[in-house]
Amino acid sequence: MKENDRLTSAYGQIENAQRRDVKYDLEERLLDFAVRIIEIVEALPDTRTGNHIAGQLLRCGTSAAPNYGEAQSAESRKDFVHKMKICLKELRETNVWVKIVQRRDLFKRKGELEALIGECNELISIFVKSIKTARNNMGTAKE
Repeated sequence: MKENDRLTSAYGQIENAQRRDVKYDLEERLLDFAVRIIEIVEALPDTRTGNHIAGQLLRCGTSAAPNYGEAQSAESRKDFVHKMKICLKELRETNVWVKIVQRRDLFKRKGELEALIGECNELISIFVKSIKTARNNMGTAKE
């Protein structure tokens, strides 16, 4: 094997390892995000409004992580895109519920809400880009 070929092979292995780390990092981010949602839900007031929002936020805010896990085991690229779109849908819903909590002033640690909204927006961007990339790889660039 030529020196150049060995370097190319080594770079390829490093890039593959980095891609695996990115997948792991995204899963970790989604798990951390879900835990932060749970912490907010637990701190919401025990009122009719608080309980309603808590239930909605708990469902959508914790579902992206397990749905992403399902996407990693997709049976086809089309199945992968479908599962990733479910994650995206849940993250967008979560974003709206967190903003409602913020506007109604139901959670007193405002800095945590701001940071959570920022993380949610970043996750949404990651999923939008991933879906577009997967669609492009399928040969269809639909929105």
